[in-house]
Amino acid sequence: MTNLHPTPAPAGQMRAAMIEAARRLLEDSPIRNVSIREVCEAVGVGRSVLYRHFGDKNGLLSAVIDEAFNRYIERKRSREHTADPVTDLHACWDDYLDFAAANPALYRLMFSPAMPKMPDAAGRIFVLLTEALDRCAVAGALRIPSREAAQMILSANTGVALSILSQPDRFGDPELSARVRDAVFAICLTSGTNRPKDPGTQALDDRFEVGGQYRR
Repeated sequence: MTNLHPTPAPAGQMRAAMIEAARRLLEDSPIRNVSIREVCEAVGVGRSVLYRHFGDKNGLLSAVIDEAFNRYIERKRSREHTADPVTDLHACWDDYLDFAAANPALYRLMFSPAMPKMPDAAGRIFVLLTEALDRCAVAGALRIPSREAAQMILSANTGVALSILSQPDRFGDPELSARVRDAVFAICLTSGTNRPKDPGTQALDDRFEVGGQYRR
């Protein structure tokens, strides 16, 4: 006999499905926005289900951002450190910019002033950067306290990424990221520990085409 009332998906699965639908719709949207109606239609549920899981649209968007950055954080944690913490610090800068280029809508949303609360993932990224700088300090490569250096580096890295994504005509110079990085690192790191631009950084810069499009 046909079941006219299929069993609802478990709460965790339904929540994950709505987060994934919102992420996909957000990235595909020409205006970088998503509506509650679109998300509910994508997973085949009514609005009350979304409200029960997330409270409102801001709650859903915060969950989308947390999920994306949590994946980024896990990727960073899984990578082994090299013997040189300064080399690893350069990789942190490039990885962050690479993530922004690959997830432009999510990245803009992460730092949108319209969001009432900064997601917890932003704080964890700061902690990871501070830990990387603590390694530099132990190696005698850090000029200023690690927390101050983390504030400078993360704000500069974020500013470069947002500028490239939001105003590509003005900030589309492929050398911009390396110049800002080297200038900030020169303040934070001791003399002789700043690294020259390497082929990996050039490959990253090449993934930002003029016009702000990410080349896969």
